[in-house]
Amino acid sequence: MRTDKKGLGFGCGQEPLAAIFAKHGATVLATDLAPEEAEQKGWVRTLQHSASLENLYKASRNKISRKDFFSKVSFRSVDMNAIPDDLDSFDFVWSACAFEHLGSLRHGMEFIKNSSRLLKPGGIAVHTTEFNLSSNQETMEHPGCSVFRKQDMERLAEELVHEGYVVEPFNFNCGNGLVDNHVDAPPYGMSPHLKLKLDQYVVTSIGIIVRKPDNQGNL
Repeated sequence: MRTDKKGLGFGCGQEPLAAIFAKHGATVLATDLAPEEAEQKGWVRTLQHSASLENLYKASRNKISRKDFFSKVSFRSVDMNAIPDDLDSFDFVWSACAFEHLGSLRHGMEFIKNSSRLLKPGGIAVHTTEFNLSSNQETMEHPGCSVFRKQDMERLAEELVHEGYVVEPFNFNCGNGLVDNHVDAPPYGMSPHLKLKLDQYVVTSIGIIVRKPDNQGNL
């Protein structure tokens, strides 16, 4: 996080990450789905959507001054399934539990590949998503939410490596502590929780870290 670094966030909603990156010096473009589409999908009424830079600042104003935020962060409506051609050359790209909502497992995987192409040589992408702890065979997949299995994440990593990226090893350790062993169920009373019941599956989150080698092939 330095003043010469530029980041791009997808599906930023009400998260504070753009403000935190800006506080540490980076210039950030935060994006979210266009308001009318977000309204149709239910993100607006559940307070999981930002329609403007002002919305995003209100969600994270305790992290950074207004002056610093508005000097470092910009906002744009972007469909993660149709990334505009003029977005390019970012030092880092991120999304936090967003790409499982793109329509299918394959839609989510294609987003990761497409967003990785926006990285500068030497850049890094970090994404999190829903992860199925119950099965590596059956899973939940529908337009509203798809839950990725181990096989899906490994297939995605293989496809990224084939395209020339480096993918950090996954951490599939699901833990054995008190909070690790608790599975929250509807109406989801424990906060924070690490695992919850979604449909018939026990679900947590998992991260994927993608690096684009520099022009000499180094990380």
